[in-house]
Amino acid sequence: MSSAWDITFEVRPPRAVFVNFPLNHQTGKAHDPALQRQILLDAFRAFETLWTPGQMLTLPNVWDPNDRAWEAKDWGPDFESYGTTGTTLQGTPERILNRAATAEHA
Repeated sequence: MSSAWDITFEVRPPRAVFVNFPLNHQTGKAHDPALQRQILLDAFRAFETLWTPGQMLTLPNVWDPNDRAWEAKDWGPDFESYGTTGTTLQGTPERILNRAATAEHA
C-alpha cells in the first residue's frame, strides 16, 4: 500500500495499491476504525485481482471530499523535502524527486 504514487511508480513493486491520502496515512484517519477497515479490506481484495507484475490500483477513498488543501501542504510550494537532498547511507546516492519545486531545489 502506498500514499506516494510517483515513488511507487518509480520503484515498481510487483503489485501495489495506492490511496490518495496524506503521506503515512495509507490506512486512513486516526480514530476512524470503520474507514481503516474498509481500506484494508479493499486493498486485500485488490491484491487478489492484481495478476500482472507492476500493476498498481488506485482505491477510490477520499481523505476529505470538501477540502483537498492537504495536497498543497504535502506537495505545494511550501513543501520541505527531508532526506532527498543528500544520502542517508554513505556511498548510496539518492536523487531528488521532481514532484514539487521548492525555493531550495528550484
